Amino acid sequence: MKIKTWLLLSYLIVMILPLMTAYFLFAWIHSYNNEQKVEEHVQIQMELDDLKQILDDPKLYTSQTDRKKIKKYADQTKSITLYDQNGVIIYTSNPSFKSTRYGLSKEQLYQDLYTLEQGYSSYSYKQPVFDNRKLIGFFDVHIARDEWVAGVTNRSYIVGGLFFVVFTLIYLTVILLVNKKFNLRLTGLMNDMTAFAAGKDVHERQTKQDEIGKLTAHFFHMKHQIDTARKTIEQEQEAKEYLIASVSHDLKTPLTSIMAYAEALHTQKLTDQEQNEYRQVIMEKADFMQVMLDDLLTYTLLKSPSHTMELVEVEGSEFFEMLVSDYEALCINKGIELQADADVVGTYDLNPKQMIRVADNLVSNGIHYTKKAGHLWIAARSSEKMPPDWLFEFIPTNELLTKGAVYFIVQNEGKGIAKEKSAYVFEPLYQADEARSIQYKHGSGLGLSITKQIIEKHGGEVFLFSKENVGTCVICKLPKLK
Repeated sequence: MKIKTWLLLSYLIVMILPLMTAYFLFAWIHSYNNEQKVEEHVQIQMELDDLKQILDDPKLYTSQTDRKKIKKYADQTKSITLYDQNGVIIYTSNPSFKSTRYGLSKEQLYQDLYTLEQGYSSYSYKQPVFDNRKLIGFFDVHIARDEWVAGVTNRSYIVGGLFFVVFTLIYLTVILLVNKKFNLRLTGLMNDMTAFAAGKDVHERQTKQDEIGKLTAHFFHMKHQIDTARKTIEQEQEAKEYLIASVSHDLKTPLTSIMAYAEALHTQKLTDQEQNEYRQVIMEKADFMQVMLDDLLTYTLLKSPSHTMELVEVEGSEFFEMLVSDYEALCINKGIELQADADVVGTYDLNPKQMIRVADNLVSNGIHYTKKAGHLWIAARSSEKMPPDWLFEFIPTNELLTKGAVYFIVQNEGKGIAKEKSAYVFEPLYQADEARSIQYKHGSGLGLSITKQIIEKHGGEVFLFSKENVGTCVICKLPKLK
């Protein structure tokens, strides 16, 4: 239940329950009054009839009459007052009444005659008295309702007590519900936030479908995102530290060689042939350092979130025909049989310079890991022309094919890459070869990582498939321009 609905319902209950309680308690008193009313009225009427027979005696209203016999009828529950014909009190069983009032006016005297009036604390009855049709006086009788008043008073106390108990129970219930519904949950959420801000472990828990539950769920979702971001930052930091350490190590070796050969040229007496050999070594080491620094700069640039690759619209057939060419001489030098072809239609948004870098990285890796007299395949195909018939059988082409895409493929025969290592080949400076000392002979170790980032900047994907003692295939998929 949502908090808004719960609050409205709580307010309604808090308002209605006391009113209903008051109504039922009032109805209880009213029912008691109705039950006692008839019985009390009959009893009062009988007592009044007896008093009428006594008080209707004209002798009681003369000055020489002894009225002591009236006293035995007047007690704590009955009050009797006699008036003469002018409304002057001639007798009353209540002395305090006589001290405050000596009589009644004509209007008061003749008001409500022969009527049994019901008051809260007593019944009253007033009647004239005649002697041979001559008005000689009036009598006024008040009969207390002590039993009824006591019953009503007791029930009023009970009603007040019950009302207080009911109201207190409602109040306490609302406090407990508000504490459970709001205070405990909000306090728990604040404690979780404080603990999370302090770096402590916060265990997620099941949440309800109200506003506080959604707020708590959003907090846990935010916590999960922050935890993920923290782990990503930690991994990136570790990767940067590893990259710096690896690059420093890889640059140190050729730099040391350059310094040693340069010092030898400067201090030692060498033959012309030795000097040429030393200069050649220095140039090779310098070229390697230049390549590594260039790759490192490119890798850092591509990793930057603010870097945007500039793309231009190219005609697919012409560009990819150019991309797969010019590698025949490299293969001939190593004795590798090359098969290259391009069959691409449509236009594409590409960065030509970066795509050439991708092709150079993949082809140089393919040439390096292909033995003499081995085969190397390079192809660029539209999705309608896929797959080529020379593709290795273990490649799941059905899962790769997407309508309206172009595929750049480099496949080579060789010893392949172990399955457990295939998942790491796109990480920077990862080498499938165990010996890092030979790394500089064929690359910086950033080629595949740069390739992956370039293709992803184009909105594409890179897939690597390899099988030991068979070969390796790298497939780059690029979307067609819509």
